[in-house]
Amino acid sequence: MSDLGSEELEEEGENNLGEYEGERNEAGERHGHGRARLPNGDVYEGSYEFGQRSGQGVYKFKNGARYTGQYLKNKKHGQGTFIYPDGSRYEGEWAEDQRHGHGVYYYINNDTYTGEWFAHQRHGQGTYFYAETGSKYVGTWVHGQQMGAAELIHLNHRYQGKFLNKNPVGTGKYIFDVGCEQHGEYRLTDVERGEEEEEEEALVNVIPKWKAIQITDLALWTPKLPEQRPPSEGPGPEDTLGTEGATEIEEESQALSEGGFEGELDLRPGEEDADAWEYNYEVDQANSGAEEEEGRQGELQD
Repeated sequence: MSDLGSEELEEEGENNLGEYEGERNEAGERHGHGRARLPNGDVYEGSYEFGQRSGQGVYKFKNGARYTGQYLKNKKHGQGTFIYPDGSRYEGEWAEDQRHGHGVYYYINNDTYTGEWFAHQRHGQGTYFYAETGSKYVGTWVHGQQMGAAELIHLNHRYQGKFLNKNPVGTGKYIFDVGCEQHGEYRLTDVERGEEEEEEEALVNVIPKWKAIQITDLALWTPKLPEQRPPSEGPGPEDTLGTEGATEIEEESQALSEGGFEGELDLRPGEEDADAWEYNYEVDQANSGAEEEEGRQGELQD
């Protein structure tokens, strides 16, 4: 991991004015757009306010470093890009000449850090990409160190857990692309030392050691859609009925097709339908009596 950024360089001092060409205010102060060449060979071109660099500008160092961005009272403040002498680069927010806020640092070995900064250090949520292996750390940082809940993602598996001083600690799990998870925990163990080192009471080095507990399947959730059946096989998805209900309907339909009901008909009409039902019943009874009378008269005539 390339974690060493370039040292900050001294810029123009308040008393080192050097040569200046540009706008001034009524008091003779540098004010507006101007270009200054400092005694140490550095060059600044950009905006001034009341004699100080304020606003957008470009500061070129004699050793090849360059800052392009915003200034406030002679200090980098706001959005800006700093290219360091070793070729590394920071693009993001600044406050009081320090990397502060959200930004991206491009290291000379092609590693990158994208995330939050505080007082010139990686601090908060951020992602560090390791160019050599293709792995990346996604999680919490504290004062430049990997610390807290995070995920370490590799090409064919990933680890989820907590980190302390760049090392995984406590319970966590490995998730493999083949379709399983290995649960376990990292325990801190002493590095093996020789007899001479033990006698000298050397400083104890500890390294995390993984202890697997169990292997499980991936906890995947797949939504299930209602089964679509052709119309000839039964009701569509909107006619969803239980097995018992479907059987009862089938039996009633069969009884209707055979031309009658067995047992009593449990009909409970409302008040508006009661008279109509009673009237129909009386008409049916009268018709039935008339048919019986005609039958008896026919028998007497024979």
